[in-house]
Amino acid sequence: MKKLSLFLLLCAGLDASAQTYVAGLEKRVMIMEAPPFPECHASTITELPKKGFIAAWFGGTDEGHKDVGIWTSVNENGKWGAPKEVANGIMNDTLRYPCWNPVLFRTKAGKLFLFYKVGPNPREWWGMVMESANCGKSWSKPQRLPNGMLGPIKNKPVQLKNGDILYPTSTESVKGNNWHIHLERSDKNARHWAHIPIQNDTFQVIQPSILEYPNDSLQLLCRSKHNYVVQTWSADNGATWGPLSNTTLPNPNSGTDAVTLKNGLQVIVYNPLGKGRQWWEGRAKLAVAVSKDGLQWQPVFSLENEERGEYSYPAIIQDTEGRVHITYTADRKNIRHVILRIEESTTNEPLKPQGT
Repeated sequence: MKKLSLFLLLCAGLDASAQTYVAGLEKRVMIMEAPPFPECHASTITELPKKGFIAAWFGGTDEGHKDVGIWTSVNENGKWGAPKEVANGIMNDTLRYPCWNPVLFRTKAGKLFLFYKVGPNPREWWGMVMESANCGKSWSKPQRLPNGMLGPIKNKPVQLKNGDILYPTSTESVKGNNWHIHLERSDKNARHWAHIPIQNDTFQVIQPSILEYPNDSLQLLCRSKHNYVVQTWSADNGATWGPLSNTTLPNPNSGTDAVTLKNGLQVIVYNPLGKGRQWWEGRAKLAVAVSKDGLQWQPVFSLENEERGEYSYPAIIQDTEGRVHITYTADRKNIRHVILRIEESTTNEPLKPQGT
C-alpha cells in the first residue's frame, strides 16, 4: 500500500497533506461471463429508471475489423445481463465498416440515446444515433447525424439548464494526423445541431470530457500527445473557450473520462503514467483523482496497478444514490464495472489512495 500511495502521488504531482477525500469500493465485477467476441473496447454507461443501468462498447475480432459492432448489456437487480449486438456497419451486401466508440446518454426527460461512429478509421468515420423507448431492450433504426456532426466522440454529453445538450467531440485529420477538439450542441431531443469551434494552434488533443462549475463555467479535460491531460475553460456555458493548457495530471496518450458530482466535486479516471511512455506502455495502471476546483487534483483510488496489460478508456457517472460507477476496458477481453463511494475524509491524516 505504501508503494502504491507514493506511486500515485508522484504521478499526479500532488502533496499528500492536501488529501481530504476517501474512496470506498462497493463492487468490482466483469460485465460479461463469457464474451462472445475475441476483443472489446471503449465502454460507456448510464443509469436507467428503477435502479437499473445500461452499458455499451464495441466488440469483434479486433479494433478496426469489419465485424466490429456495438454491444449492450442491461443491469437489472444488480446483475448484468447477456450482451447483445445492437448496431453494425453493414452498408449493403458487399460493403461493411467497423463501428467505434459508443456513448450512452439519458436526458432529463428520460430519452435514452446511443451515439456511435461508423467508418473505416477515426479519420474518416461519421456519427450515428439510435433511441430506445424501453430502457435499451430495443432500439430505433440507426440515423446518421447531420453533415459535419460527429456527436460525442468518446465521453458523455451534459445537458444544460435550458435543455440544450452539449457534446464533447474531436477530429483526427487525414493529412498529418492532427488532433483537434470542438463541441457540438443540439436541443433536448438531439435535433437542430450546431458546431462550436475551439481555437488551438499548440496542442494535439482529442476525446474531451465536460466538467460543470457554478456561474455557467465549464472545463474540458482532454487526451493529448503532450504527456499531460490538457484543459480549457468556458465562462458562458460552452459558447466560447479560452486557451488550452496542461493540467498536473499525467497522460500517456490514453483516453480519460470525468464527471461532476452532485456536491460539486470533480472526479477523473485516467492512466497515471506520462513522459517516456508510449500509449501501449501506459495503460496497465488506472487511477481515480478528485478536485474541488479542477486545478489541484488528489488521487483517491487505484483501479488497476499491473506491470502489463491494458486497462483503459474509462467511462464514469454518478447514480441517483450518490455512488460513482466506472466501466473500462479489461485487457481488451472484457469490460470491468466498479462502484465507488467518494466522501470527504473525517480525519486529518494524509490520504492513502485505496484500491487493488
